[in-house]
Amino acid sequence: MTLSCAAGRGLSAVRQALSERRSGLRANDFPGCELDTWIGRVDGVEDIRFDPGLAEYDCRNNRLAMIGLEHDDFTTAAAELVKRHGRERVACVIGTSTAGIGTTEAAYRDLGEAEHFDPAYLLPRVHTPHTSAAFVARVLGLGGPVITISTACSSSAKVFATAARLIDSGLADAAVVGGVDSLCLSVLYGFHSLELVSDQPCRPFDRARRGLSLGEAAGFAIVEKSPRQSLGRLMGWGESSDAHHMASPHPEGAGAGAAMAGALERAGLQPGAIGYINCHGTATPLNDRVEAMAIRSIFPDPPPAASTKGWTGHTLGAAGIAEAVFSLLALNDGELPAGLNLEAPESEWADFILLEPLQRRIDAVLSNSFGFGGSNCALIFGREGA
Repeated sequence: MTLSCAAGRGLSAVRQALSERRSGLRANDFPGCELDTWIGRVDGVEDIRFDPGLAEYDCRNNRLAMIGLEHDDFTTAAAELVKRHGRERVACVIGTSTAGIGTTEAAYRDLGEAEHFDPAYLLPRVHTPHTSAAFVARVLGLGGPVITISTACSSSAKVFATAARLIDSGLADAAVVGGVDSLCLSVLYGFHSLELVSDQPCRPFDRARRGLSLGEAAGFAIVEKSPRQSLGRLMGWGESSDAHHMASPHPEGAGAGAAMAGALERAGLQPGAIGYINCHGTATPLNDRVEAMAIRSIFPDPPPAASTKGWTGHTLGAAGIAEAVFSLLALNDGELPAGLNLEAPESEWADFILLEPLQRRIDAVLSNSFGFGGSNCALIFGREGA
C-alpha cells in the first residue's frame, strides 16, 4: 500500500508525521481561493509533467495520482501482480469525487467572449468522473475491470468491498484499489456555502470544534486472495445508506451503526475483538456527535478511537483509502494515533477518543467512512494469522 497526503509522500513520511504528531494542515494558499480556512495541500502537484503519451489525462487529480503511484515501490508491486495473474485478471477500482473537475472549472473560466472551449481544454479523458480509474489502469497496465466508485466521502472505502466481490465472483484474481481527490474551487467554496469549513485547523471530537479542514490525497493498495506478502486481511465490510438527507447524517446514526454491525457480522467478530477504531471524525458539530452515538450503539464498551483528519484534512473521495492505510499502519506498528488539536473531548459521548497516542498490539481495527447522502462504509482489517 502507499499514501501521499499533506502529512507526507509515502509511508515513511506519513509514519514520521504520525510519530512526531506533526499536522500537514496549513493556512489556505490554494490559487484563486480567498477563504479564511486551513487546508491539507500536497506540495509539488503543480510541478508534475506527463509524458506525451499521457497528456490526454493531464489534470490536478491525475498528477496527484502519479505522485501516489511513485512511492513505496507500488508500481513494481503492481507489475509483479500483473506478471503473476495476467493483466486481464487484475481489476482497478478507484474512489473519487472531484476527479478532473479542476480542469473543467478552468475551461469554463477561460471560455472568452466567443464562449468556446480553448483547444487546450478539449480533454474528453479528463472531463469525466472516470478519469482517475482510467488513468491508474493505463499507467499500471491493468486490463481487468476498471471501476470508479463515487459515493462522496465513502468512495475509497467501498473500493475494498467492490474488489472483494470481483474476486469472489471470479471476475478478477486481484485488484489495485485506491482513492484520489484533489482540492479545487468547487470543493472549497461548496463546503463553505454549507457552513462546514473551519477558520482554524480541524479539531475532531473536541468541544471547540468549528468544522472541517479540506485536504487532498492519493492512496493505493493491492487486494489479493492469497498474497505472497500481507499487511493484513480484509476481514469484513459493511455498507449502508441512510436515505435521510443530502448533506446531514441520520440524527441517531442508524446507517453508520448498520455499516459497523454489518462489518462485524461479515468478519465473524464480536465488538470486543476490535482493538482500535479509525473514526470518520470530520470535526463538524453534528457529524462527530452522530458517529460517537453510532459507535456506542454497537460497542457497549468502545475501544480506543480517534480521527486522523488532523494530519490530512478531510480528503473526501480519498478519505477511505487514507484512513485504511492509517488503520493498517496501526495494526502493523502497534501505535494507535490520537487525534491532533484535541484538548477537551465531549465527555458525555466521546470519552473513548484518545488524547494521547497508545502503544498497543491489536489484532483487528475498524475504519469508518461516511459520505453525503448517507453513504456509509465500515472496514475491518485483521492481523494475518490472528
